[in-house]
Amino acid sequence: MSLLLVTGASSGLGLETVNALAAAGHRIVLHARNPDRLSRQNIRGRVEHVLFGDLGSLDETVHLAKAANDLGRFDAVIHNAGVLSGPDVLAVNVVAPYVLTALMTPPSRSIFLSSSMHLSGSADINALDFGRPALRGSSYADSKLYVTSLAMALSTKYPELMAHAVDPGWVPTRMGGSGAPDSLVEGHQTQEWLATAEADSIKPRSGAYWYHRQVQKAHRAAADPGFQYVLLQKLEHHTGIALP
Repeated sequence: MSLLLVTGASSGLGLETVNALAAAGHRIVLHARNPDRLSRQNIRGRVEHVLFGDLGSLDETVHLAKAANDLGRFDAVIHNAGVLSGPDVLAVNVVAPYVLTALMTPPSRSIFLSSSMHLSGSADINALDFGRPALRGSSYADSKLYVTSLAMALSTKYPELMAHAVDPGWVPTRMGGSGAPDSLVEGHQTQEWLATAEADSIKPRSGAYWYHRQVQKAHRAAADPGFQYVLLQKLEHHTGIALP
């Protein structure tokens, strides 16, 4: 039985992930933006704790990390929270996972939700400004390239831990739309498996990009040490928080 944190889990893939992991007997901590997000969900009895925080806010993300640390060391964190568009794309999709990773007691495993759209993300990392993303029109695709690179950078920096990126597919959630062609069930199974399976059954052990439990070829920049270095430097400069 593992202690697991799932961010952005009030609906969609996150909620499906929580339900499946709870049904399997794991101890689940559910994160949602605010209590209103759970007002229609009968979920509290199935999870051990619920934490709230707006991942678009650096201050609230820092507070969330501290609240999570008060619960102990997690076996795995599934960074599921994400937004498709708007001013918080980089904050929620990239900055928040970085801050949680930097401030939380390191979990044994970190799983970051990516997307096949990361393949069309911009590799012009030097132009990235987390403080003023509107100036370059940072897109969802860019954010998913960055978070995929973050996962791969962590796998190199912390070889004793496990870090992976997962493309859940285009699934019929509020974000994906009712006409999305991929399976909602398969959309959350890979991250559940990566979070809880025996480590020797996961190959490669760390640093892979997955789709439906199959390793896929990621954007070349995601595994580029130079790209990763600049990304981490920019995240540290923007947040004032360094990785341990």
